[in-house]
Amino acid sequence: MSESEEYVSEHRFADFDISAELKKNIEQKNYTTPTPIQDQSIPHLLEGRDVIGIASTGTGKTGAFIVPLIDKIFKDKSQRVLIVTPTRELASQIDAEFREFSRGMRLFSVQVIGGANIGRQISNLQRQPQFVIGTPGRINDLIKRGKLRLPGFQNIVLDEVDRMVDMGFIEDIQKIMSYLPQKRQSLFFSATISPRINSLIQTFLTNPITVSVKASQTSDNVEQDIVKVPRDQQKIEVLHELLIQEEFEKVLIFGKTKRGVEELSRELAVRGFKSTSIHGDKPQNKRERALRSFKQDELNILVATDVAARGLDIDGVTHVINYDLPESFDDYIHRIGRTGRANNRGVALTFVK
Repeated sequence: MSESEEYVSEHRFADFDISAELKKNIEQKNYTTPTPIQDQSIPHLLEGRDVIGIASTGTGKTGAFIVPLIDKIFKDKSQRVLIVTPTRELASQIDAEFREFSRGMRLFSVQVIGGANIGRQISNLQRQPQFVIGTPGRINDLIKRGKLRLPGFQNIVLDEVDRMVDMGFIEDIQKIMSYLPQKRQSLFFSATISPRINSLIQTFLTNPITVSVKASQTSDNVEQDIVKVPRDQQKIEVLHELLIQEEFEKVLIFGKTKRGVEELSRELAVRGFKSTSIHGDKPQNKRERALRSFKQDELNILVATDVAARGLDIDGVTHVINYDLPESFDDYIHRIGRTGRANNRGVALTFVK
């Protein structure tokens, strides 16, 4: 039995001191018992404390911060929230969760992400939405243009801080934090805490509570194995032989480069597989279309780079295939965490020559 199954929640959603409208939306999502990160974070966040959440994706961390923040803003409409994420996909995912949890509560959000029309984002910002969700580069661009004024934001969430630091966004983050009012509630979520992240915490958080949920919870349900590629065989042929097997129902394949991912996806399509790709060179609308097709089972194979797939939450992925080796152990853990979610079983296969 995995740790996540053994965990006994101290609270139910019904116990939290949150508005009836929000409780109703939580009920409609069929949530009754919070996940460990939600159970341990939400009470502190409702008290207005700064929180450091050490948790990987797939632990329910979006709900951990979105629920108490919706409640806070619903009760005080003068407050605003800025949520900063490493990738456009994660921003879109958080926005979708926000909309579900805040249905009928007259709270509004805008996404400010690269690769999408900045003019539309500027006009949406002029409507003064309570929640602004975006990526560091675009947020700083809008600040420079005078279209996003952070002194009006009393709440900040930095999600997947470790990934943002890895992607070189540390200066962007420092700049964003420096524009915020001194009196604020700050939330950091990260799978790991490195010395660089620790220095951000020391500088920008006030007397924070740390909540930690072990990463092992995401991989207990994943069977891990390697696939040795014989010298006399092409990798693509070995992959083909796997994908034609019945149990490979919904497969996420990881490649190292944007170009490699695009070429592999096209080659699989030529071979008759229902395949698509996501990577940084693909326009935002096409990335969203590809994700939607995969989520809705119109296609059953998604080929992705690490950055594009960061934080993706897709139900029912039966297999993760590391077609190219990950750069680091962290990347490996993140990749295999896309399967075996919500107590389903999953399989992770890594190709080695």
